[in-house]
Amino acid sequence: MDEKRRIERLKKNNQVTITIVSNGETNSKGKVVLGQSKDVSVLGTKIQVNYYLPVDSLLKIDFTFKDLCNKITAIGKVRWIKTIFADESYMAGVEFVNLSPDEIEKQVNFISG
Repeated sequence: MDEKRRIERLKKNNQVTITIVSNGETNSKGKVVLGQSKDVSVLGTKIQVNYYLPVDSLLKIDFTFKDLCNKITAIGKVRWIKTIFADESYMAGVEFVNLSPDEIEKQVNFISG
């Protein structure tokens, strides 16, 4: 199957630390969740977590890339979420919002190798 995405993606799994900035459905603002990024581009990422993140939740995501000395921080909004395993593991699609030009440049340089 041909890749239809218009932006290059990093397929390596990397550790992420997620802080819930706003969440209209529950009182979990400020909660910190650990997870793995599965598919990163300059526009967004797919993450695997063990905590349900409602759609439209605003997140601060700190990426710890194994090959990069500096940490990258991004603000993102949950666009979709799927249960992977019996309400214990979830996969979420996150779209980045308000990314600074410096952070975009870091991501482009890292993803393109």
